[in-house]
Amino acid sequence: MSTKSPVKKNFKEKIIILYDAIFNGDDIAASYPDLWNEIFLLKVNVTYLEQLIAGKSGDALVKIKNNVNEFTSRCCTALKEEHQIKILNALQTLCAVMQSLFKKKFNNFGYDVIDILIGFDSANDVMQRLLESLGNVLQSDSSVSLKNLVLKLLLIMATATDNVSSNTLLEYFILNSVFDTLTQILADPSSRGEHGHEAILLLCILINYRKNEIQNPYLLKMSILDDELALNGLGLIISEILSTCNRKFALRRKKEEPSGSLLTSITSFVGSMFVSTESTGVSLSSENDGILLALYEAVLTNRNFFTVLGHIMSRDKDVSENTVSSHVIERTAPVPSNSTLEEETMDETQSGNLMATFLRFSSISIQDSKTENGADTSRLCFTILNCIVENLYHRKVGLEIPNSKPLACVLLDLMVEFIVTHMMKMFPIALYRRCIGIIHRCLCYQKRCRIRLQYSWKHLWTALMNLLKFVNTNESYLIPKYNIFELAVQIVNILNLFITYGDTFLPSPGSYDELYYEIIRVHQIFDNLYTLALRYISSDVSELKSSATKLSSCLVNVRAIIHHFTPKIDAWSTENGKTSLSEDEVLEVIRGNYETLTLKLMEGLDSYSKYSEHPTETPFFSQLIRKIIQRIRDCINIKDLQQLSVLKEFSTIS
Repeated sequence: MSTKSPVKKNFKEKIIILYDAIFNGDDIAASYPDLWNEIFLLKVNVTYLEQLIAGKSGDALVKIKNNVNEFTSRCCTALKEEHQIKILNALQTLCAVMQSLFKKKFNNFGYDVIDILIGFDSANDVMQRLLESLGNVLQSDSSVSLKNLVLKLLLIMATATDNVSSNTLLEYFILNSVFDTLTQILADPSSRGEHGHEAILLLCILINYRKNEIQNPYLLKMSILDDELALNGLGLIISEILSTCNRKFALRRKKEEPSGSLLTSITSFVGSMFVSTESTGVSLSSENDGILLALYEAVLTNRNFFTVLGHIMSRDKDVSENTVSSHVIERTAPVPSNSTLEEETMDETQSGNLMATFLRFSSISIQDSKTENGADTSRLCFTILNCIVENLYHRKVGLEIPNSKPLACVLLDLMVEFIVTHMMKMFPIALYRRCIGIIHRCLCYQKRCRIRLQYSWKHLWTALMNLLKFVNTNESYLIPKYNIFELAVQIVNILNLFITYGDTFLPSPGSYDELYYEIIRVHQIFDNLYTLALRYISSDVSELKSSATKLSSCLVNVRAIIHHFTPKIDAWSTENGKTSLSEDEVLEVIRGNYETLTLKLMEGLDSYSKYSEHPTETPFFSQLIRKIIQRIRDCINIKDLQQLSVLKEFSTIS
């Protein structure tokens, strides 16, 4: 007689049984009267909870919405408990439920998600309780892990949809502002070291919610923020993140230097000029688009932030480097402590000036502008610089850095660097137009304030003239794709600004003479450009015809200089029996013949259209924020909570 071995039943965790009861639509009050007393004392099984929700269709979730509503409401209630384990489990549960729900497809996402999650009729009350409780945790002396979970939850809600303006959940953030809570994080050295990055990203998303459709309170409060500690904290976080990127780039470049032969370098350079395909990979610089967006919003909206740009910053010394829990959003990897860089490549050897750090970062960014993401980052950098130079104001030079190079010179160097390194087949005309616009605004400011900047202007003039030569030489390839005449008009008008008003801001009369010398030296560039303009003036392409006409008009004074001085130089050469003249001899002729030169007075050279995001730049920023949201969403991991470490953290706090 055979004996049967007893059949073992599969063991189920208590938490799984409770999850099944909720999401199977059971009558919880009748079947599990103690469920709400027990569930938040049990360790959250994130994986099972996600699988459970993923396995439900949208219609199935609608049928059990009463249970889900109750579940969410009980989580909100648990956040007010004194028991930190309950708060921790409630937060992790909310993160898992919301993150899983937001991945589902619904006919009316905005309505259906809210109705399933919290019930549309009670949504205002539940969201008010939730946001109030989350704010209280962030403002309390709770553990780093709890605050990280709060920020994870807030970011999960803020990134529910790719299009920030269609995220209906953010309406409740408008009604129940968390702005003050976030700025308090920025103002406190310890808090901003742990949570500042996430606070800034969340703030950026909230500022951009329907910013051109409603009176967004986050945008309004950002524009009038005058809390010096919060503004300095914002600047410090941005500066430290960009500095880390700068050091990573310097380290990578140093590692690449020994292995690259001359032939490799030449091949790489020439190959880059003829790249026709665009990579969409995330570049080193574009990893920080969210932080750059924060800098953009601060510069665009808040006048008080300009004092932070030029302020000498020091890193927070009291923030522990070894924290118990990981950050919510993956940070840019720090430079290894055993890595050594030359002093001139180290960002720390410079001042802790945010503007200097940003200019250095921008220089890195424009080197990567051949990729789609890199081009977007470069465009954002140029837009920020454009906003900065439009809103410049004079302040007394500080005493901290005697004999230092003015930031305006560094800015102009950066623009010259971009001009000379991006004359290539995949011509970035949009970036060039922004670059020339930045130079123009900087010169307008100098002219207005009569600031004689000690700068090597010859480098700028040469770069601009070479750009005109490149455009003219490659017009057959460029014109079918771009309106190169508009760019040429911008460049020539900068030269006209020097010709007309240069005596008010050039460092010396000799600089003015050098400008004329450079124009005469490369007169063939302007002759060819004028011929090109005449050819298209007689064409049937109306858009190009109009732009070409403007260009020919802009060239009047440049051509007058060439036609006036060239015969004088030739006559002097014949008279002195010389076939070729030195630079000093040509300059002598120029100085002796100013009085008979007649120039046309051009109006409007020192004026420009003020930057406005709406409507021209709105599509770009909408797409940029979409990409930032997607990256944030991909970085949020709610399964990485180490409960043992958290318990130790709780015991340390208590």
